[in-house]
Amino acid sequence: MAENFPTFSLLESTRWRDYELLDSGDGLKLERFGQYIFSRPEVQAMWKRALPEKDWSSADGTFQPTAEESGGHWVLKKKIEERWKMSYPLPGTSGVLKFWTMATPGRHLGVFPEVASHWDFMAQAVQRAGRPANVLNLFGYTGLASLAAAAAGAQVTHVDASKKSVGWARENQELSGLSSKPIRWIVDDAQKFVQREGRRGAKYDGIILDPPKFGRGPKGEVWEVYKSLPSLLEDCRAILSDKPLFLIVTVYAVKASAIHVGQALEEIMKKYNGNVESGELVSREKSAGRLLSQAVFARWHLK
Repeated sequence: MAENFPTFSLLESTRWRDYELLDSGDGLKLERFGQYIFSRPEVQAMWKRALPEKDWSSADGTFQPTAEESGGHWVLKKKIEERWKMSYPLPGTSGVLKFWTMATPGRHLGVFPEVASHWDFMAQAVQRAGRPANVLNLFGYTGLASLAAAAAGAQVTHVDASKKSVGWARENQELSGLSSKPIRWIVDDAQKFVQREGRRGAKYDGIILDPPKFGRGPKGEVWEVYKSLPSLLEDCRAILSDKPLFLIVTVYAVKASAIHVGQALEEIMKKYNGNVESGELVSREKSAGRLLSQAVFARWHLK
């Protein structure tokens, strides 16, 4: 056994007011996002639903998948807003993240609520540091991790291959009242950007990686998480500062164990004086109190 074997944790985001996992089962999950309720596929919900059928059938929107992995369409029971506001209270501050949510063609709604436990962890790490922190958010999507870090006092570089997602993130920055915070918004392939930063001698105190299972960069670069993540972690190590604060990896929709992700991160960070924690991001049902695993993660933090 490795001397510093990663500890295993189940992380639950408990500070939400605008989101609830209402129920799950039979390969589905029933969730509240703000004022609307949605039913979406969830293959890991292999138990029976706890709520009666009337609660499920009254959902405002149901996602109907196709044979294609992420394909499908929304069936809306009533007309809903094209987009609506949600918020999340940041720990240790009076600040609140505010952001736009919408029913996208790919079954997502612009926020992954279970990741909020990482926002809390990161914001607290920046605040405790008591010094300027430079944070890099790769695969940054709609920018909520970037905004949490900036609100805590960090200087942030946000990178995503989707111009649309970066535009959405900038709208969330304005909505949150964080327009004056130092955030660089960059549309680029994550690995190519990190490699260029390495050649430039750039250094970061914290790095967040939330990679997809499969994706393409703005110039057609192919990302496959099993093949690409190990080399990206190596590249990230080259741009860490001498006294980094954290490195967070979250992986969705793969069969990889949290143990494997944690050990990969342990290998990368072994020269630093810190700890690796790995495990699963979970959401707790309001109906029956069962835990639904949403993703695996590993994160290193300074001792």
